[in-house]
Amino acid sequence: MLSGSNGFGNTYTRIEGFSYQDVGAVFLNGTTLQPRGGYPPHRLAETALGLLSATGWPNPGVDAVVNTILPAFATEVTHICANVCGFTIEEYVEVTRRFDDTSVAAIELNLSCPRDQADGNIFDDDLEHSARIVAACRAVTTKPLITKLSAHHADIRAMARRCIDAGTSALSLINTVPGAAINIESRRSVLGQLSAGLSGAAIKPIAILNVMQVAEIARPYGVAVIGQGGVRTPEDAIEFMIAGADVVGVCTGLYYDPLVCTKINAGIAAYLARHHLSGVAQLTGSLHTQG
Repeated sequence: MLSGSNGFGNTYTRIEGFSYQDVGAVFLNGTTLQPRGGYPPHRLAETALGLLSATGWPNPGVDAVVNTILPAFATEVTHICANVCGFTIEEYVEVTRRFDDTSVAAIELNLSCPRDQADGNIFDDDLEHSARIVAACRAVTTKPLITKLSAHHADIRAMARRCIDAGTSALSLINTVPGAAINIESRRSVLGQLSAGLSGAAIKPIAILNVMQVAEIARPYGVAVIGQGGVRTPEDAIEFMIAGADVVGVCTGLYYDPLVCTKINAGIAAYLARHHLSGVAQLTGSLHTQG
């Protein structure tokens, strides 16, 4: 369950039939050094094949997450992973440092979420800047470090390689794709912000290509790839694994079906049995190229 889909652990627990035992890990919502109220409404808008979101990272701040939220989470049921956000390298480092001495299984660095900044840029637009964040955070934690990438930069292979050199343990991709929606009657943005992030089925083909490209770079270094973007069915998850993903994440699909992970697991198991495969590791990177 990816960051953005589950709040800070209690979004789906009231739904009959839901269990964290059906997911390998839960990524908490993006956490910043100080509490943030987020952007004004509206924050979500459906599109024909996806979801536009502009939340502004609403969260109670790292102190509240570490001292109040994490101790209440049943970590014996599944793995809990933090998602670190910030506006400066120093903020990323400090939040990562605070999560180092906690029960989280891994720390994800969110370098690619569309947002307003003074210079108008997203961190991973700048390859070297992103690498400096990864290296600085690597220096303050012994936990596995996951770097979350988006598809908007020119060379995702080069970005992956620099993050690997900087010390990332895994790469997750892709994050949302920048988008917007306009109300034609008012001629205003549908959302509280002009720009937003598009997730869901519309971005899956982009994500599949990016996973294929990054897996080629990551595999020789033993760096895991987490594939995500439009996963709604067992077939979607299987496609990501064939493309090269070691792990598959679900986010927007949970908005439409909170029990989708149970169904995906069952569908993958049936596929493995039908193809006489002993496990998902035999699927990862098993794409047959032309020729």
